[in-house]
Amino acid sequence: MISLNNLEKVYQSVEGSLKVIDIPFYEIEEGSQIALVGPSGSGKTTFLNLISGLVNPTKGEVIVDGVRVDKLKETEKDRFRAQTIGYIFQNFNLVNSLSAMENVMLPMMFAGTGSKKQQQARAKELLAEVNLDHRLNHKPASLSKGEQQRVAIARALANSAKIILADEPTGNIDYHTGIKIFTLLKDLCSKENITLVMVTHSEEYKTKLPQIVDIRDINRAITYGEEGTVWES
Repeated sequence: MISLNNLEKVYQSVEGSLKVIDIPFYEIEEGSQIALVGPSGSGKTTFLNLISGLVNPTKGEVIVDGVRVDKLKETEKDRFRAQTIGYIFQNFNLVNSLSAMENVMLPMMFAGTGSKKQQQARAKELLAEVNLDHRLNHKPASLSKGEQQRVAIARALANSAKIILADEPTGNIDYHTGIKIFTLLKDLCSKENITLVMVTHSEEYKTKLPQIVDIRDINRAITYGEEGTVWES
C-alpha cells in the first residue's frame, strides 16, 4: 500500500543543509493501524507530508497505492490526495465560512466526485456516522473543538479514502473528548479497512493501536540521544 525507497528530505537554509528524513526502505501494509511516535523535531510530520505529496523528497521514491507520488505534477497530486488520502490535522483546518456539511463536501468537489446532490447525501451520511447529523448547517465557530474534529474526520472519509494520515488529532482537545475522537477514528478505519497512520505523544492511544513505530527506528537522519534528545546523524 505504501512503500518508501531510499527516501531523503533535506532542507536548505543560510546556515547550511539539514537532513530530516533518511529512510532506506519502509513499507506499510493495507489496513494497518500505526501509532507513529518520537520526540518533537524527529520528522514525524515531514514523514506524513512525504507520503501525501505535500512535501517533495530530495531523493527517493514514494509509492502509494501503486502510484509514484513523487513523480506527479502538483495538479495530479491534488487529485490523488483528494481521491486516496484523508488528512486530519491537530488544528482541524476547517473553512470557517462554510457549514459542517459544506466542509465535508469540499474533497468531493475537488475530486469531481458525483453531483452536488450526491455530495450532499454523502456528507450527511458521514456526519451522521460521527454523530453530527444535528449540526449539518453549523459553521466551525458554533461547534466545540470535539465537534470540529469530528467534522474533520468526516471530511477525511468523504472520498472513501484508503489512507488516513492523522497528525496529533487529539492534541487540541480535552482528555475525555480525545478518547471519544480516537475511538471513533479507530473504529471507522477498522470498519472500512482503511490504513491509519497516527502521530501521537499519548501513551494511552499508542498502546491501543496494533502497531507502534518509533520514527527513530526507521529514520537514519536522527538517533537516540541522552534522555530522548534527538541528534542529527
